[in-house]
Formats: sequence, structure tokens, C-alpha cells
Amino acid sequence: MSEALVAIRLPMADPLIEARQVEKYYAQEGDTRIQVIAPTDLAVYPDEILAVLGPSGSGKSTLLRMLTGLSVPSAGAVLWHGQPVTGPCENVSIVFQSFALFPWLTVLENVEAPLKARGVSADERRTRGLKILDTVGLDGFESAYPKELSGGMKQRVGFARALVVEPEVLFMDEPFSALDVLTAENLRGELLDLWSDRKLPTRAVFIVTHNIEEAVLLADRIVVLGKNPGRIRTDFRVELSRPRDRKNPVFEQIVDHVYKVLTRQDEVPAMTMPAAAAKYQMLPHARPGGVSGLLEILADNDTGREDIYKLADELAFEIDDLLPTVEAAAMLGYVKVSEGDVEITHEGRAFVEADILERKQLFRNAALEHAVLIRQITRSLEKKANHRLGDEFFHDVLDEHFTESETLLQLETAIVWGRYAELFDHDAQGNQFFIAEEAVAVNPES
Repeated sequence: MSEALVAIRLPMADPLIEARQVEKYYAQEGDTRIQVIAPTDLAVYPDEILAVLGPSGSGKSTLLRMLTGLSVPSAGAVLWHGQPVTGPCENVSIVFQSFALFPWLTVLENVEAPLKARGVSADERRTRGLKILDTVGLDGFESAYPKELSGGMKQRVGFARALVVEPEVLFMDEPFSALDVLTAENLRGELLDLWSDRKLPTRAVFIVTHNIEEAVLLADRIVVLGKNPGRIRTDFRVELSRPRDRKNPVFEQIVDHVYKVLTRQDEVPAMTMPAAAAKYQMLPHARPGGVSGLLEILADNDTGREDIYKLADELAFEIDDLLPTVEAAAMLGYVKVSEGDVEITHEGRAFVEADILERKQLFRNAALEHAVLIRQITRSLEKKANHRLGDEFFHDVLDEHFTESETLLQLETAIVWGRYAELFDHDAQGNQFFIAEEAVAVNPES
């Protein structure tokens, strides 16, 4: 392990916020439940920027909401300075991905809003508001309205509004993801400058992100979550001096390490259910075209193997762009993933070398063999005389294993895969899955 990448050690200071075996789940009928976050221990210490990384569905934002008291854990406890949290914490602020400004208020009035809600006098509100606007570089824009501001300036207002109450911990939920690349990079740099110069009126920063390089650029400590359900896969400190250089070999090593952690297969069950129940397979939210593109890139490499970090860097992809595609290709048997590398298989090369119709057939066979949901939908439709079934049938099946939002995403992905493989189609107006007559004619066993 590099000197810049060390396993977490307990600081001498007491934690500001501490989660002890916190868990989030949703009860289902009978004795089953959908587990969003497995029992988790996590502490936020003073004088650190803590970044929480993970793919979509890993529970990053849910964890943030529990730590701030906005969401009640299903089990376990959250402590603030050693005392149980029973409601929204007063001494934290949150910056969200969306700017969430009041369009009818000026910049200064938006920043003053949380102070006004706390009963702070008008004179003090103005003094503190103007000071923090100056700190984040918005002096001169006090009287402007949100519609007059760029995206980056709107997010600066969001930062100012969060900081004006002088929170002990500043929470940020993917604060740069709605911005263009250059603006996001500029704001990250300004945030680090304020932190390094001790101009941020906060003792710690907790940032949720799916951008690995962002985490390594900003954080003193990184926590990586796995998904289905969310759980901590690794927790380590980044002992790199600031400012950090993306081209530094150690920086690249840390990013590569995170990719290895993210692509590692979990060995624990995904849900708290009766002992006999098994984990239900989750379809990666990737399109067949993305899988095809990935395989073509790998096939063009002499070794058929690529480092996922370097591949993501070359394609300018983030976690949620690339990993679902890699996972889908692996599920179908087209690639193997090991130690952060992805390698095309014999089946993957056969897919690349096939023509359009042959690719559809190969995808059809692989989906039926490896994707449980695709197989279930296809077989269920085949058993019906009219080859039609309502959405609610499959919705009810998935609803026993996933949250409502994930259930809908699973069905959306299944529709895309089913159409590409010409296994089944979907009637959005009639809310039905069906096998087209021509498909039945081609496959008489249907």
C-alpha cells in the first residue's frame, strides 16, 4: 500500500458526528424487507474533508440524510457530540446538486434566508450575508436575482447560504455534478483554497460524489460504498499534499485503487430476508449499444484488456457512465473483471465479429442464459395464450426485492434489452409487456 494511501486510523479528536450500526430498510409483506444500507459504522472528525464515493444505488445520499437527521435510521443510532440525534441537526448545512434558490429573492436575501428563519436580526443578517458573499467571490452581486446568474454563480450562492450559519459540518451532495467541467473545476479549487486558508466557517466537510478524481483532489479521507445494499468497502486517508496533481503517479495509483474496490464483487447477501431467501439479481442500467462499444474498444486492443481507470479517463466517463456498462458486459459473459481491469472473453470477441443480426441473436442467447429478469419476462409471456402481461405482474415480483424507484429502473432496462434482443416489446399506453406476432412466428415454441 502506498504511503499516500493508508488504512483509516482513529484520530485523537472525538468525532463530531458518529453513526453506529445505522441501517436503512423498507419493510415488505411478511417478514421480508428491502435493505438500502446495511449496518454501517462511520464517523466524521474535525479538520477533515471526508468524501463518500459510490455508484448509483449505493445509498450515498441516504447516508448523508441520516447523518444530518433528515432521515431516521431503521436501526442503529446517529450521535452528535456523543448525544443521540432525534431530528434535523441544527449545526449542519447542506449544499445540494440543484441550486434550489428562491427566484423571487435577491442573492443577499437568499443567503440571509436561513438566518431569518432562525430569528437573527436584520442588521446582523446583512452583516453576515455580505461577509460570506465576499468570501465566496460574489461581492457586487448582492442585488441580482438568480435568473441573472450563471450556473457556477448560483452554486456559489448555495455555498454562501450554507456557510452563513457557520455550521460545524458542511454537507455537500454532489454539488458540482450539475455544472460544466470548467466551472466545476474552478469551484473545487476555490473550495480548497478557502479550506486551506481557514476561511470556511466550518470544522469539517462531508461531500458525496460519484466522481473519483474529485474525491482524490478534495478529500483527506475517502469512504467507498458498494451497492445493493450500500455498505462500506474501504475507508482510507489520502496523505497527499495540496494542491494535488492528476498526473502524479501516486494520484493515479489512488484512483486506480478506488476502481478496483468498486469493481470487486461483494460476497455478502444483499438483503435482510429469511435465511432461505437468495439475493435477487439486479440488471445493470446499461444499453446494448454501450456494451457493443465497450467490446469494440477492447477488441481493438492487442491484449483485449484495459485498465478501467485509464479507459474511463480516455473516454471522460465517471463511475455511473462506465461501471454499469462493464457490469452488463460481465453479466452477459462478454468480459471478465479482475483487479480493476476488464478483459474481453471469447464470447465477447464473437459478438464483435458478428454482423448486426448475428449480434442480436448472440445477445438474445446471453440475456436468456444470464439475466434472470429477462428470462422471467420472456418465459412468462410465452406461457400466456395471447403473449401479453400487465406491468403490475412484473412490478410486484421486483417490488419484493427493490425500492420503488429501482423497480421502475429495472423494468426500463429490461424493456431496452428485450427490444434489442427481439424477445419482447412493451406497450406504454396499455402498460403491458408482449411478444409480437412476428416474433412468435420466428420462435414457434413461444
